[in-house]
Formats: sequence, C-alpha cells, structure tokens
Amino acid sequence: MSRAFLFPGQGSQAVGMGKELAEAFATARELFQEVDDALSQKLSKLMFEGPEADLQLTENAQPALMAASMAVVRVAEKDFGVDLAAKGAFAAGHSLGEYSALCAMGALTVADAARLLKLRGQSMQKAVPVGEGAMAALLGAELDVAMQVVAEAAQGEVLGCANDNGGGQVVISGKKTAVERAIEVSKTKGVKRGMLLPVSAPFHCAMMQPAADAMAEALAGVRMNAPKLPVVSNVTAKGESNPDDIKKLLVQQVTGLVRWREGVQWLKAQGVAQVIELGSGKVLAGLVKRIDKDIEPISIGLPTDLENWAKSL
Repeated sequence: MSRAFLFPGQGSQAVGMGKELAEAFATARELFQEVDDALSQKLSKLMFEGPEADLQLTENAQPALMAASMAVVRVAEKDFGVDLAAKGAFAAGHSLGEYSALCAMGALTVADAARLLKLRGQSMQKAVPVGEGAMAALLGAELDVAMQVVAEAAQGEVLGCANDNGGGQVVISGKKTAVERAIEVSKTKGVKRGMLLPVSAPFHCAMMQPAADAMAEALAGVRMNAPKLPVVSNVTAKGESNPDDIKKLLVQQVTGLVRWREGVQWLKAQGVAQVIELGSGKVLAGLVKRIDKDIEPISIGLPTDLENWAKSL
C-alpha cells in the first residue's frame, strides 16, 4: 500500500505535546535536547509544562511542532526499527510542517530546521504590527467562492486566500478591515460561517513579504539535501525533490496560498491510500477525511500510537 507521511502546522500545538514520548524513550529526550541546544532555549520545558500563552507565540509554536514531529520520527526509526523512507512514497507538511517533512526526510538537520522555524516565527510576527492584520476561516466555502469574496471585499487593501484546507474550509488573510469586510460579504455568497481566527499575524498573504525576505536570506546560508522521499510543496501542491527548487518554494510559501486540498488530491492521484500524521494532534487526519474519504488517516503522537502502528506494518 502506498502511504504518505504528514506533518502538522500551527494550531496543532498543545501543552504536554511530546512529554509522554520523552518520558518513555531516551531517543525522544535526546531529540528535544538537540532542539533546546540549537535555540539556546528550554523549548522542551515550555512544550511539556507551558504556560500555554508562551507556547502559542508563533516563534515558539513553529519550532515546537517540528520538535514534536521529529521526536515521533526518531523513536519510530531508532526504537521500533521503522525506516520511514522505505515504508512511504511521499511526505507533506502543512505550512511550517513542510520544514518538519524536509527534516524527517533528511533534507535539513534538526538544528537547522529549529533555527529556521524560530526565525520564521519571529519574522512573521514582526512583519505586521499587532492588530493591523487578521485571518478568518470561511466555513462551507470552496476556493472559487472564497476568491470571489476576496475580490469583492479587498477594496484596494491587502486580502487573499491563505489556506485551502479542503472540505469547505478556506482561510483568508490580510488587512484587518478587509478581513472584516470579507466576513460580511461571505454572508451574501452562501458561505455557512465566517469567523475571525485567534492568530497574532496575517500569515500567507502579501503583508508577510518582510518575513519572506528574511527566510530567503536564511535559507541561502543553509545546506539543503535532496529529501529521501519527494516532499509535497504547499506552493506547487506536488512532490518536490530538487534542493534549490525547495528553497525557492519555501520562500514563496510565506506569502503564498497553502494548497493543502490540492496536495492531498495529488497524493491520491499518485496512488496514496493511507496517510500517517506524525506529531501533535489530529488536525491533518481530520482535513484528509474531509477531502477524500477513500484515504485512510492515522495520527501518531503517543507511545501507544507508535507501538500499535509499528506492529501493524
């Protein structure tokens, strides 16, 4: 059976993530120490104990989610003898999860991924003063309808589609006034509900250009290997293996639409019948279910999840 490995994005973080793995496996403890050392920060303590408000900060949530995912990957490989590259055909990650996917497939070191995501979080936060930007989820909207809403509500201000999550959920992003107008406009387009999201910045829109510039500079100085399996780009919605292309796409990803629905559909077209979500939460498994009921989703974040999955292989 063809399978793909998925890596969660922002919104999947929760206090306590990775803690049970760290308590059960020295491999996980070593991984968390590696991330702490790379950042000169006790990120693992924040992940295990909180406070939640600090974990939710973009600059902490992004490397923390990668660390939680990589702990699962390392334990699967070292303690359960599962060679992910041999057991799968592709990897994919939602927004920051693309970095986790690249790290899991050997394209980036854990230390480089942690530092890049810390910088990505910081530069995204700094790009727009707090309160100037916003994001909203349009529930019951497909991409074409969301694009009509955006076109009507923008009125010369920055506004765009940020995430096409599938199953009738599109997230929009931009200037707060434009996003608020879009919620009103969406009511006239048959959208079930438009709701503001509790985020600190308008991700994946043109207002993030300063962050994209910062990432271009940072990625230029980092060694990127070809991943062991093709990693689905959020920008192209298909598997990518060329390190130079991947770097360029990671820069474009900061301001561009996360084409998650299309990426999952592309995986299905390649014959993928099962997806394994590695890390914190079950958000991606839920999205996949809504996009295509034929694909079997499995979420692995706890020691018992890993044991059960390893036995099933």
